[in-house]
Amino acid sequence: MTDGSARDDLEASSGSAAALLRTVVGSVLRPIGGWMSAAGAVRLMDALGVPAPTARSGLARLCSRGVLRREPRDAVAGYALDPAALPMLERGDARIFGERVEASAWCLLSLSFPEQGRGARDRLRRRLASLGCGTVADGLWIAPSALEEELASAVAGLGGATPAAGAPAVALFAGALPHGDLAAGLARWYDLAAIRAAHDGFLARFGPAAATPPDDDADAFALWIRVLDEWRVIPYRDPGLPSAALPADWPGAASSALFGRLRAALEERAVAHAAAVAAPEPATLSAR
Repeated sequence: MTDGSARDDLEASSGSAAALLRTVVGSVLRPIGGWMSAAGAVRLMDALGVPAPTARSGLARLCSRGVLRREPRDAVAGYALDPAALPMLERGDARIFGERVEASAWCLLSLSFPEQGRGARDRLRRRLASLGCGTVADGLWIAPSALEEELASAVAGLGGATPAAGAPAVALFAGALPHGDLAAGLARWYDLAAIRAAHDGFLARFGPAAATPPDDDADAFALWIRVLDEWRVIPYRDPGLPSAALPADWPGAASSALFGRLRAALEERAVAHAAAVAAPEPATLSAR
């Protein structure tokens, strides 16, 4: 049985073949009916510059992780979304496509692990960072209160991770409000330079594309997947940090608006192209 942590890949960097494949699966597989032919999936990845052997090994890896499952249809090899992966994808949708809401309340997470639980501690730290938490001090994390449910799930995922070492001491305080200079606090708790660089990089790479979207649907598909693959990590790095406590030239609103324009111009065309390539009508499948 595959657990949820194996399906999630919040720490994956953008641009790799594995990340692009996950983005394709997460963004177009559900709208086209939850199934794609093996050959069509390889063709879609080829449009992104991913060689066929790499695409096939990536598809096999997603099967082993419980994201996809092999499912032939009409004697055609293919892949279907594993139903157990749906909650993961829906959580991602909420963060990636959800309306940007600036934090007005916060929560604190206090962690204390026994020495033998160092491995579980490090895994949880990476998980919390990937969800958009800031570090107040060693063992004390802060996040917008909107992330409380995700933090609770991350902590619950520790269950049984270190049975021989004793349970970690974890305390989640919801609704905690920082006192004093919030701007100075954010600069200490978050790597604002790295978050700014992510916003600026997105604007620089895709700003021109919003003015002149491609005419060809295959090119629109490739562009949309690259846009989404780069954008998907940004709402996790910047989980609604309040603009009033950020520099006046903070690029978060501009990058969010650009993503919205690109989505409106490209998403529907990309899905239609994916359906034509990877999930054609049964009569077409039978003729192959």
